Amino acid sequence: MSEVAAPRVGASVWLMAARPRTLSAAVSPVLVGTAVAHHAGALRPLPALLALLSSLFIQIGTNFANDYSDFKRGADVNRVGPTRVTQSGLLAPATVKRAAWIAFGISGVLGLALSAVAGWPIIAIGIASVAAGWLYTGGPWPLGYHGLGDVFVFIFFGLVATCGTAYAQALYVPGEAWLAGAAVGSLATAILTVNNLRDRDTDAHVGKNTLAVKLGPTATRAQYLLLVTAPFGLAVALGTLWPLLALPAALPALRTVLTEDGAALNRGLGQTARLQILYSVLLAAGLWQ
Repeated sequence: MSEVAAPRVGASVWLMAARPRTLSAAVSPVLVGTAVAHHAGALRPLPALLALLSSLFIQIGTNFANDYSDFKRGADVNRVGPTRVTQSGLLAPATVKRAAWIAFGISGVLGLALSAVAGWPIIAIGIASVAAGWLYTGGPWPLGYHGLGDVFVFIFFGLVATCGTAYAQALYVPGEAWLAGAAVGSLATAILTVNNLRDRDTDAHVGKNTLAVKLGPTATRAQYLLLVTAPFGLAVALGTLWPLLALPAALPALRTVLTEDGAALNRGLGQTARLQILYSVLLAAGLWQ
């Protein structure tokens, strides 16, 4: 595949490349981690803001890197999901790769600023998060191509981001941050599960052995059901019933993912992302008290 120069494009194409539907996975753990810090009496607005911006740029960088790496590996040739800017020719591969590293670089600068008020563990978290973001679909052994993408998302957009946000403000990790991180991470992983369920046939064809490819559609839908319902049990374990108000939003997402296939699952992707942000806002509200 040649590095053919793409025509100059506007902000709408870059917005498409950033994949706005997935950005709830970056915002949600910071909202919840900040609420945990407040509950511990350690709310600090500046570290919370820096954590939010850093998380967003890591997510955007990961999305750009995924767009580029999947193109290079031929994974987007016959995709049924939303348009990918590299495969469609809207942006040159080298441009998307460079944008990924610029986004990761911005997150690094923000991480350094955050480490100035929260200490060296933030640097370690940032390095690990950027490395995982690139290695998700890039590098010699891409995680997403070996069925480990779900684990990556659960850990980094659940446990690490939530506990890291709480640590940046409280300078320790309150116990409830782990359960809260697991809840947020489950819904972030559910977003990926919908994506991989939709793409399982085309992924299998190019050797992208996601967990959905390995498990098959029936087990993947069972995985999605578990990932969507478990957070409500975790909320009860955390002592708040506020997130139960998000149950009505879970029903259409479950209905779509459990009954639809192919391009129809694009609707389920948006429904799951909206569920995650609604659930996270309600969980944060419950933990804030």
